[in-house]
Amino acid sequence: MRALRTAFWGIVAICLVILGLANRGMVTLRLLPEGLSGLFGITPALTMPLYAVVLIGVALGLLIGFVWEWLREYRHRAAARKRAREVNRLEREVDRLRHEKHEGQDDVLALVDRPATPARS
Repeated sequence: MRALRTAFWGIVAICLVILGLANRGMVTLRLLPEGLSGLFGITPALTMPLYAVVLIGVALGLLIGFVWEWLREYRHRAAARKRAREVNRLEREVDRLRHEKHEGQDDVLALVDRPATPARS
């Protein structure tokens, strides 16, 4: 599995190098169209290689997607935490009731009466 992962990232790196070599031309990114920049008197612009623009765009898209999904799944994570707290509370209550039921009895009979606990994953 480690070799497969290394091969995958090696192929990704080779593709990125090829992309960078094929798109070395410089491009100018402007914040405002030329008509509006003349109106406001400012011309914010940035010149960088095309491959950098593409890679930054992909990275920003991934970041926005990850944050969007994290925010969208908040409800599900909160419900899972609530259920986990409820399960823990109920397990403690069952243990307490089982202890009260077998108080003063033989330990062997108490162990026989206890159900097998399923393995948690």
